[in-house]
Amino acid sequence: MTGPTRGEEAGGMKGRSVLILGATGGLGSAIAADLAERGALLTLVSRRQDRLDSLPVPGRRLALDLRDPDACQLAVDAAIDHCGGLDVVVNAVGVVAFGPILELSTDAMEELFLTNTFIPILLARAALAVMNDGGVIVNMPGVIAEQNLPGMAAYGASKAAVRSFDEALSREARRRKIRVIDARPPHTETGLADHPVEGQAPKMPTGLNPSAVAATICAAIAGDTTDLPSTAFVP
Repeated sequence: MTGPTRGEEAGGMKGRSVLILGATGGLGSAIAADLAERGALLTLVSRRQDRLDSLPVPGRRLALDLRDPDACQLAVDAAIDHCGGLDVVVNAVGVVAFGPILELSTDAMEELFLTNTFIPILLARAALAVMNDGGVIVNMPGVIAEQNLPGMAAYGASKAAVRSFDEALSREARRRKIRVIDARPPHTETGLADHPVEGQAPKMPTGLNPSAVAATICAAIAGDTTDLPSTAFVP
């Protein structure tokens, strides 16, 4: 009879190396807090050092503009340097824009796809070759990837592209014993809608609590889930 393997204690996360991109956002910070309580070793990445420094969780902090083509590789390298390996990657980076497609600028469209679509792809490419067996990659297309909405067409398309990417990535990653979680939570009160790259958010019902959404995602990371549709977050 063998003893517990690395991470079996504390819900499967104790001592596991976790890289969180977008760690200072409403959802990223909630995920960081949850995983810290589970005993994970964190590498926290965001654009602003001052916001990283204010996070009340232990971990290595690295300020990067992830739109830089080399930034995802730098983030992965930092996690390996900090923990000696990489078990989990959580991509909680995202931007939003609102407005009819006839009014949306080309600059806004480029920002949506650069941040929401290209970063997950670049991150997966950087992480996949070096992650430990049994590792996990988490992307968050959100509920908009299940049903796009008028006034959010380009934003929804940038997220639906990630869902499509995850579908194929999960098959490629399986060969390396890596699990991909595609998380599509409903509207969550992260504050993202209050800071669009363009346009103004329509009136929306109160969203889910970020801590509750984070708990569902973190339980999936610690378990064996591969798909988290919007219905998985309904109480």
